[in-house]
Amino acid sequence: MKRIINGTVVGPNQLHPAHQVIIEGGSIRAILPMDAAVPNSSNGQSEEIIDAAGGLVAPGIIDIHSDYIEHMAAPRPTSLMDFKLAVHELERELLTHGITTTYHSLSFYGATEFPDKAIRLPENTRRFVELIDAIRKKSRLIHHRFHARFEIDSLDRVEELEQYIRDRKVHLLSFMDHTPGQGQYWNLEEFRKAVKGFRRVSDAEIDVMIAESQSKVKLTTDAISELSALAKEVGIAVASHDDDSPAKLELNRQLGMDISEFPINMETALRAREMNFHTVGGAPNILLGGSHTGNLSAAEAVQAGAVDILCSDYYPASLLHSVFVLHENFGIKLSDAFRLVSLNPAKAVRAEERIGSLEPGKDADVLIIKRLEDGFPAVQRAFIGGVESLRTEYRSGN
Repeated sequence: MKRIINGTVVGPNQLHPAHQVIIEGGSIRAILPMDAAVPNSSNGQSEEIIDAAGGLVAPGIIDIHSDYIEHMAAPRPTSLMDFKLAVHELERELLTHGITTTYHSLSFYGATEFPDKAIRLPENTRRFVELIDAIRKKSRLIHHRFHARFEIDSLDRVEELEQYIRDRKVHLLSFMDHTPGQGQYWNLEEFRKAVKGFRRVSDAEIDVMIAESQSKVKLTTDAISELSALAKEVGIAVASHDDDSPAKLELNRQLGMDISEFPINMETALRAREMNFHTVGGAPNILLGGSHTGNLSAAEAVQAGAVDILCSDYYPASLLHSVFVLHENFGIKLSDAFRLVSLNPAKAVRAEERIGSLEPGKDADVLIIKRLEDGFPAVQRAFIGGVESLRTEYRSGN
């Protein structure tokens, strides 16, 4: 039995100063004031005391949209590292950021106007899907899941996706449409800037790209609905991507989606919450002070109650830091800010019975967080299923 003492426990709705967390058998047994009587171990285990020394004792962070694995496996467009090595190093890094469950967001793309990443080639996506499925069943530092991001012009990969779903290798499914003129690239000038950031092309060449993209054959709404229904049958949540209007939300609800990732504007985000969609914003957006493509400000959306989940997208460190930025710069209650990266994402992916908050009976995925001299938060200790998986001590200078 483990006892984490002398900490401020981050509960689902409020902070609990001077409390302790009792862990037994990989689960949270109790959360008690420091002066409360401690129950005896149910199986006669010796007691291990962990002193939080005034730090925050918080639930592990759940990241339901992260494509960082692509960077770890392919740090340069044509440089592919060993995939097992990439995952090995990735999970060690994620744990330092407090991420205890990650949904690797691998993309199923058709043709794209941007330079292809080698990691997104179908053969490499397949290798990663199989690897994630295999490592989930082994001893790992953190929990690994697969988020299938399906571009709706990937007509030749529908059967492949269906098989992954049937084989229980997908844990979250999202449908994407990056056609310029709507969604993320509703502003064609932003699309032009994005393309020119990757390639040397003229405006005339971009005009051709836009026309070709807008004329692509895509999945029909019936086909999307069938894939959504298949996912729901096996308990997988389904998300839309870059919703740009209430009308699109209405359609997506009909198609079986209940998560709205990265709504483009405040009107759409607010309507999504009114319709009981889980709404996802990017934590990097908060650290940058706004969207890098000129779309919705995640901080403003959180303040308005229009975004209830944050994800790391492409920068894992952003999740923990955004919690404190929201609290200190935008007046969000600290327990509410933590819920954006823990309980709310757990609810969205239907995992809240086991993870997402520090409550008796749930898995003991627990962080001890301290504030450093420069004000930044740092994870000093992390427990996954009650097993200490990280311990970091900052030394004195010089």
